Amino acid sequence: MDDAERGDVLAMRAFDFEMSRRGFASALAAGALSLALAGCGGGATGAGSAAGSAAGSAADGAAAEPVEVHVASLKGPTSIGLVQFMDQAADGETDNEFDFAINTAADEIVPKVIQGDIDIALVPANVASVLYNKTEGAVQVIDINTLGVLNVVTGDASVASFGDLAGRTVYMTGKGTTPEYVMNYLLERAGLTGQVALEFKSEPTEVLSALLADPSAVGVLPEPFKTAAIAKSEGKLSAPVSLTDVWDELAGDTGSRLLTGVTVVRRAFAEEHPEAVAEFLSCHAASVKAVNAAPADWAQAVVDAGIVDNAKIAEKAIPGCMLVCQTGKDMKAALSGYLQVLFDADASAVGGKLPADDFYYLE
Repeated sequence: MDDAERGDVLAMRAFDFEMSRRGFASALAAGALSLALAGCGGGATGAGSAAGSAAGSAADGAAAEPVEVHVASLKGPTSIGLVQFMDQAADGETDNEFDFAINTAADEIVPKVIQGDIDIALVPANVASVLYNKTEGAVQVIDINTLGVLNVVTGDASVASFGDLAGRTVYMTGKGTTPEYVMNYLLERAGLTGQVALEFKSEPTEVLSALLADPSAVGVLPEPFKTAAIAKSEGKLSAPVSLTDVWDELAGDTGSRLLTGVTVVRRAFAEEHPEAVAEFLSCHAASVKAVNAAPADWAQAVVDAGIVDNAKIAEKAIPGCMLVCQTGKDMKAALSGYLQVLFDADASAVGGKLPADDFYYLE
């Protein structure tokens, strides 16, 4: 074990990670759903299986004291789905005190989760599994927040299919996270391993700059950056290939679906504050529903949050962002199948082994 790994383990052990607290969590859960619905107007479509089961019994549970909940997300679709929730929290309309930090890379978030500085984090799906394994189970996944949002973007008309990437350099972000593993897996399934060079940038805006400078270049971009690239190119760029479609074509026989982001919670926090987790799920689901239903109404909020810099682009991008708040058994089925595919391709992609059943928050 190197010094970095030893430090991570020591930090993880600072969590109050006692399984005996599950009983306490269940006892508090009865009041959690009503508190969450009060804070978010009852719009909990999509979070019902987790929050609803949490409300099952213990009608005599007293309302818990409000707590501070530190939430971290990534610049992009995962944060777009939170914008109504962020507005509500800023206006004091939630029962608990949620603060949000938008980051540019997952490696900015992971150490803070391990150290206990972040309670809930929206991260790439494989990062959640790696984090679970690295911390010996100190995190759980509570929802899927985005499905597949990656697209091939180029101004080269000869690139019309995934197979046309052979012999090319592809600019993209996400080294060591979901985008890299998805691309490598799809390249392998397509018989293109070793025929495509992946060049990684630190942010989608850097990929966008490379494509605008040379429209014949090829990039892979998630929404909303795909829409931004096409709009800013004044018709020179297009998105001829959806990696979600490629996944369905090449990996449909696995029963998995391409997804992008999930939400994790520190296990110790979930056990101590189940009502805060229930409120997060309720507000997240309501926020996703609102943003998907009325992109024009929320586009400026996306700009104000610093996710994209143009409201028109945000409005056009939202329908393609595949925003969801999928919880419970449906979450487990979709995510476990996806992680299995990554594990079979490269075990290190999920942290060396598949997470155990307690990875999935099914309270």
